[in-house]
Amino acid sequence: GLASFDADPNNRKYSSQDGVLFNKGKTTLVLYPAAKTGAYSIPDTVISIDDYAFQGCTGLTSVTIPSGVVSIGYYVFDGCTGLTSVTISEGVTYIDSHSFNGCTGLTSVTIPSSVVYVSYHAFQGCTGLTSVTISEGVVHINNYAFQGCTGLTSVTLPASTISVYYNSFYGCTGLTFFDVSPDNAKYSSQDGV
Repeated sequence: GLASFDADPNNRKYSSQDGVLFNKGKTTLVLYPAAKTGAYSIPDTVISIDDYAFQGCTGLTSVTIPSGVVSIGYYVFDGCTGLTSVTISEGVTYIDSHSFNGCTGLTSVTIPSSVVYVSYHAFQGCTGLTSVTISEGVVHINNYAFQGCTGLTSVTLPASTISVYYNSFYGCTGLTFFDVSPDNAKYSSQDGV
């Protein structure tokens, strides 16, 4: 039922804005209240998001992650079942394990070119996910990154992707087509295979 955080202005460690808890300088988003609903744009001052910060926030419908954030951490959006849209700005380089685990309402995601590494189980169980855009620049897609994304029907790998680990797309029962950039030095595709 927690809908808002309010930090005393004299608190030496924490601050708050729009009911969300931050460190004093608002460079780290510490915790988003679980009962807060609707769309949310993370302030441009933020450069890091604490692990588990949005975990279980089922009323969160969309989120915009600014370019100053370098890494989307461990279990940050885990279980955000109401999340239907996420904007990951250029500047994010790493999507950590279980970042979007169980975000069943998420229908599409674009991984920007600044992202180098998509960690294991990053989008596990995103059963509503039908479209994934992997931009040129993404190098590694780790084990089980898209495990159980049963709504996913096709994947296109850019030239930059040189590591698709085993079981990256395990349990993607709707996946019928792979396409690989002809400039990819490691992989190729033919007839969707």
